[in-house]
Amino acid sequence: MPPSTPRLVTHSGTFHLDDTFAYAVLRLALSLREVGRDHELVRTRDEAEIARADLAWDVGAAYEPAAGRFDHHQRGAPVREDGTPFSSAGLVWRHYGEAAVRSVSGPPDTAQFDAQVGAVIDRELVRRIDETDNGVGSPGDALGLAAIVEDFNPAWSAPAVGDRTAEDAAFLQAADLVQASLKRRIDAVRARLAAEAAVLDAHARSTDPRVLELNQKMPWEGAVFAHALPVLYAVYPVSSGNWMVDAMPPEPGSFAQRLPLPEAWAGLRDAELAMASGVPDAVFAHSRRFVGAARSRKGALLMARRAIEIGRRPAST
Repeated sequence: MPPSTPRLVTHSGTFHLDDTFAYAVLRLALSLREVGRDHELVRTRDEAEIARADLAWDVGAAYEPAAGRFDHHQRGAPVREDGTPFSSAGLVWRHYGEAAVRSVSGPPDTAQFDAQVGAVIDRELVRRIDETDNGVGSPGDALGLAAIVEDFNPAWSAPAVGDRTAEDAAFLQAADLVQASLKRRIDAVRARLAAEAAVLDAHARSTDPRVLELNQKMPWEGAVFAHALPVLYAVYPVSSGNWMVDAMPPEPGSFAQRLPLPEAWAGLRDAELAMASGVPDAVFAHSRRFVGAARSRKGALLMARRAIEIGRRPAST
C-alpha cells in the first residue's frame, strides 16, 4: 500500500476515460478526497517525476503492481485470459477494484456481494474501457462515458491548451464525473445481485414455480433469465397499495410475453375486469396484456393462476 499521503502520477496532456477512471478507482479504494490535502496528483511525462511516484498509471512503461506501476503501453503488457489487452483502468481495477467496491457503503446484508459486484463491473464496464482504449471491439458513441470524458479536454483552439493548471483542473472535473458514475454503478450492481438472491429465495418458496411471489418490487426478470426459471408471472406490491401481475418476456429486451394476460381482459378495469376475470378485487389489465393488478396479494395471485389456466386451454375448433 502507498504511504498515507501518496504521490499519484499519470500522463499530462489529453486525457481519456481509462486514466480518469483509474484515478477515480484509486480515490475510492484509498479514501482520497482532495488533491493537496491527502494526496498529490502529478500529470507529467517526465521520467524523473514518474520515478518518484507511489502510484503511476498510463505512463512509465511498466506494469509492476508491487511497485505501484500500472502502464499498458510497453512490450509484453498484460492481457486478459481471452487476449483482450488491458488499459490502465483495467490494471488498476484488477488490484484496487474490490477495495473501491467496499468503499461504497451498502446495506450490511449485501456486503457478501462485494467480490461479485467487482466481477460484474469488470465484465460489463472495465473490459469495455480496455477495449475502447486499445482500439479493439466496437467503438463507443457520443452518448457513452468515454465520449463525455473526451469533451472535458480543452478544444484545440481554446486558450487553455498548454495551460497545465487549466488542463489539470479539467482532468479533475472529468474524474469527479467518472467517480460519481462509478459509485452509482456499484450501488446499482450491488442492488441487482441482492435482488437476484431475493428472487431465487422467493421462487423457492412460491406455491407455483410459474408464479413468482415477491414481497416488494425489485428487478426480477434478469434472475429468471439467468437461472432459467419457468416463471410466467411475477406478483408484487406497489406504493399505491395494489398488487401487480407482470408477465414474463420470452427473452431479454423483448416486449412480448411468454404468456400474455387473457385477451378477454385486455383494457378492462374494476367491475368489468372483475366480472371477466372472476377476481373480485381486480383493478386493471393493460390493453397490451403485459401487466395487470388487483387490490390484494390474494387477488393478484388469483389473476395469475386464472391467466395460466386460460392460456393453457387448447384452442377451440
